[in-house]
Amino acid sequence: MEITIDFVAVRRITSQEYRQARAEIAALGPLAAYRRSQQRHDERLAAAPDSSSLACAAGCSWCCHFSVDVRPVEVFHILDFIERHWTAQERDRLHAEIRTNSAILRQLDEMERMQRNVKCPFLSDGRCGIYPARPQTCRNYHATDSAGCRQSFEEPGNLDIDPEFAPQVYQAGGAHVDAFSKAMSDEGYDCAAFEMNAALAAAMDRPEVRDRFGARQPTLVELDRIEVPLEFMDPD
Repeated sequence: MEITIDFVAVRRITSQEYRQARAEIAALGPLAAYRRSQQRHDERLAAAPDSSSLACAAGCSWCCHFSVDVRPVEVFHILDFIERHWTAQERDRLHAEIRTNSAILRQLDEMERMQRNVKCPFLSDGRCGIYPARPQTCRNYHATDSAGCRQSFEEPGNLDIDPEFAPQVYQAGGAHVDAFSKAMSDEGYDCAAFEMNAALAAAMDRPEVRDRFGARQPTLVELDRIEVPLEFMDPD
């Protein structure tokens, strides 16, 4: 699906979010700043002119089997959410599923991961168990027709499927994430992207991972990084 970029709107979002995020990261720390940024992210998505065209709804979970990348700040935010809201038994089940998924996916290269359905460990009864803390990738996945999502699920090896999505929602979400990521990077924090299950497993098993992040050092050094370009920063 080809779209026309609204450069005025994109520049407005990236400029506003970059300035506010960088100030909050410096004043409050990365995790508190990320929580505030998440709220603005949701508000920007909801305010996009074509947000009413979205087909996404509770119980529709085709995309919850697709590969998701996360950045370190998201990993720690998710783990903190789980610690606060899930029981010990639920956390044990979750940790086991994350490790199982990680073992499956680490044998695959990036293209193979794109063509492999693996149920998200947070998906239960068709719903996201960490919805308020879900990753930015999930927040920005918005389809206007769930048939394309279902086809991608049923035909994971078919790379010619082009699901319909809301262009202005897509641009608002992408511009927001790019601006926050740039602010994090410019404040010295690791903003590399990693496969979600592997990143969560590493952070659960090795407390020093969080210490490295807080010290503004490379964080998940044992994992392969995923190249995610900042598509909307300084658009020409």
